[in-house]
Amino acid sequence: MIPLSCAQIAEAVGGELAGADPAAIVDGSVERDSREITAGGLFLAFAGEKVDGHDYVPAVTAAGATVSITTRPVEGSPCIVVADVQTAVGELAKYVISQLPDLTVIGLTGSQGKTSTKDLIAQLLAPYGPTVAAVGSMNNEIGHPLTSLKADLTTRFLVAEMGARHVGDITYLCRITPPKVGLVLNVGHSHIGEFGSQDAIAVAKGEMIEAVLPGGTAVLNADDPRVAAMAARTSEKVVLWGDAPEATIRSLGVELDPLGRAGFTLQIDGEEHGVQLQVVGEHQVANALAAAAAVHAVGLTPAQIAEGLSTATAASKWRMEVTERADGVTIINDAYNANPESMRAALKALVAIGRSRAAQAPGQAGTGRTWAVLGPMGELGDSHTEEHDAIGRLVVRLDVQRLLVVGEGARPIHLGASLEGSWGNESAYVDSLDEALELLRKELRQGDVVLVKASRFVGLDRLATALLEEASQ
Repeated sequence: MIPLSCAQIAEAVGGELAGADPAAIVDGSVERDSREITAGGLFLAFAGEKVDGHDYVPAVTAAGATVSITTRPVEGSPCIVVADVQTAVGELAKYVISQLPDLTVIGLTGSQGKTSTKDLIAQLLAPYGPTVAAVGSMNNEIGHPLTSLKADLTTRFLVAEMGARHVGDITYLCRITPPKVGLVLNVGHSHIGEFGSQDAIAVAKGEMIEAVLPGGTAVLNADDPRVAAMAARTSEKVVLWGDAPEATIRSLGVELDPLGRAGFTLQIDGEEHGVQLQVVGEHQVANALAAAAAVHAVGLTPAQIAEGLSTATAASKWRMEVTERADGVTIINDAYNANPESMRAALKALVAIGRSRAAQAPGQAGTGRTWAVLGPMGELGDSHTEEHDAIGRLVVRLDVQRLLVVGEGARPIHLGASLEGSWGNESAYVDSLDEALELLRKELRQGDVVLVKASRFVGLDRLATALLEEASQ
């Protein structure tokens, strides 16, 4: 963050100084975790259901924090008292960004692929100027401003991933970081339980395009009709990427290597360059095209983009992390989150990797045997049963050899697979992670490829971690 006095911060957030020196400077980081505070920092005293940040204000003061933003005075500690800490951090981030005239904001949203695309964009931009982007999925009304506050006078690019659960959420986030480039990836089923329909999701995601600054660029997926239609929501320049004829940024000749990574020819305005992605899954081609379009809009050349895409790696954990154990079992950890679209993409990647494993060891029976270990997908509302059933049927149609369904919420996946023609022990259902681990311990063998995927609240990431630890014990 840029250095600011307590008086400046109080004015920016509409707060009152309580025991704080108006001239004292905040020149450290802004933190909500008291364990991360540094000398000269600013502490945000959020009051949660289980933990009240106000209880830690004396400790952060002792650790060298300049001031804390609170909703009440804390005796013996310098505070800026506000009505609501969340609102205050948003206002502070908005003020800081307004003081950085040389900063270019690239905003992106979509139902899936946001974090992977954000990571690609940040890696593409980093060689050409100091770049700030969220770690993981810090894309909501708290994480987004906290990420934005990492920008300072040296920062050239801010890659702002934005999520939404309600109409108006992205508009709010864009007021904090007005985008010079606004990117919408897709409109899927993520959070459909909150929105009610894909059309309502499209209304929310399109707020990104309405917020693009004058002289900026809207970057849209030509292959998603709801996204392509967002061109009508801006008078600024529109760039389309995808396979549709009107797209000016596209991929040609996509092929997967033995690790399930896509190679292709990147075409930008007719200029062509080879790309070999280092991230797993054919679905990453779409993310790469979106990233290419976004950074081309801020001045990177097609050659620079192709080179950057060929070296960029997966930067956020639990997203298609492929690890081969010492015993020859391959674990694909994609347990951060799940929705119907990302489930389908992960299953296709599993099959591709299994096929490649089998091709590498001809004549070795069982090599490349595929396992889908799946838990429930969240926030699907009335479509919960239907969407889970469809995933189970897809597992059978893709010829995944073994399906292990974990948790009552995911049971329709098992039922769908059974109705589609799964037989014997091809599909199994268990109630708990412990049962799943016990079954896998008994049945996994050298050459197996195991996908672990579910919405994060299920905790299937713990199963993936346990599977990786098995071979090292």
